Amino acid sequence: MPINLLPRNGTGTDRRPALRFAGEVALTLARVHELCGAARRSLAAMLAGQLLAETGGPVVWIQPAWRVERLNGEALAALADPGRFLFVYPRRPEDMLWTLEEVLRSGAVALALADLPGPPGLTPVRRLHLAAEAGAERARHHPLGLLLTPGAGGAPGVESRWQIEPDHRGRTEGGPGWQLSRRRSRLAPPKDWRLVHRDGRFRLEEIARAAAG
Repeated sequence: MPINLLPRNGTGTDRRPALRFAGEVALTLARVHELCGAARRSLAAMLAGQLLAETGGPVVWIQPAWRVERLNGEALAALADPGRFLFVYPRRPEDMLWTLEEVLRSGAVALALADLPGPPGLTPVRRLHLAAEAGAERARHHPLGLLLTPGAGGAPGVESRWQIEPDHRGRTEGGPGWQLSRRRSRLAPPKDWRLVHRDGRFRLEEIARAAAG
């Protein structure tokens, strides 16, 4: 996998490898990030498709066994190869983060994510970071960890937080669209975009933030 260098506040580079998506979305590998909002599963599938194209996978998707909804296979296939996914369905809430931690620590996968009912606390997030770093040291992958949380999210201690919502205006322009916001990042300020899919590619169109006050 090629190493992408992340800019650090315009003054240098962060030498950690990162996944880049649609130009400005950058997720440091061997760390844990949060995806929230109504279209968080769609964004997770987009990122999985990008990472699979670079590494070949596999991807582990952890989802509660008690949730009746399942991913739409046809929609997933439009974004990523379903054959590279392993779906895990823990029966107890406490097993979800434990499973994610163990998968990251193994270093056997390129991407592992947990579709959670709510944001975890700071201590579990720190444990997940340590597990991802340990996985990167012991195996060929630098595992990327994703926490999928409802609403506006809010997991403390994550490397970055991204919120994505459907934007139906994009459909009038010839393709699906979303509102994507970088809510938190250790390396970059908050920012808003319109994410569109045109000509077989995902593209970002910047949206100006309203002035405070």
